Amino acid sequence: MSRISMIKADDATGVTADVFGQIKKAVGKVPNAYATIGSHNIAALQALLQADAALAKSSLSKQDQETIKLAVSEAAACDYCVAAHTLVGKIAGLAPDTMKQIRAGEATGDAKRDALVRFVRGIVQSRGTVSQDDFDAIVAAGYSETQLVEISLAIAIITFTNVFNRINDTTVDFPAVH
Repeated sequence: MSRISMIKADDATGVTADVFGQIKKAVGKVPNAYATIGSHNIAALQALLQADAALAKSSLSKQDQETIKLAVSEAAACDYCVAAHTLVGKIAGLAPDTMKQIRAGEATGDAKRDALVRFVRGIVQSRGTVSQDDFDAIVAAGYSETQLVEISLAIAIITFTNVFNRINDTTVDFPAVH
């Protein structure tokens, strides 16, 4: 059960009600993580949504974005984000077996995706330190300098939600992941 209180989306007022309404219109509900963040700091939720909107406009494919979010969330042991991004990954076209392999850091059979997973897991495990060999490998896999900025943004976004959900022990409102 979540540790931090949240208001129901229908009980929100003002800017919070507006933002919750936009989320509900876009995804059909206000997920517990967003509802809790928005209940206490609507500016933080808006910043998160704006960062995610910028990432959505990036040159990274939706599958790459979800690959990053799954790999980081698994490393952080964030059950909430693993469940959420497994659902979003499915919508983005990632196969269930591929998502299991991403989460486990195993080969998926897609060399470029596997290089991305290795790079992202390396960043998480090294607390952000990137060796020249790791840098050279991600560039050799076909990721541009612009995409390295976008990978960094994806890691920052998911790290925020991972940390928040770990602090809150947010009640998972997405299908369970096995």
